[in-house]
Amino acid sequence: MQSRLGSLIESLSNIAIGYLVAIAAQAMIFPLFGFDASASEHAQIAALFTVVSIVRSYCLRRLFNWISGRNKNN
Repeated sequence: MQSRLGSLIESLSNIAIGYLVAIAAQAMIFPLFGFDASASEHAQIAALFTVVSIVRSYCLRRLFNWISGRNKNN
């Protein structure tokens, strides 16, 4: 079983790597669609999508936790 600290480190690593991957992907994909963004803009856009991803992940985790709790009562 993973410790709380291990879970935190894994989660933060996942977020950091996802953020860097998003910046790199945007830098390669945006020009294909005619979008021109500066490095600062790429960082800001990736940050916004990272926040959206964290909120989405948290909500889904809570939903599945709630469903799991309901199924245990049946």
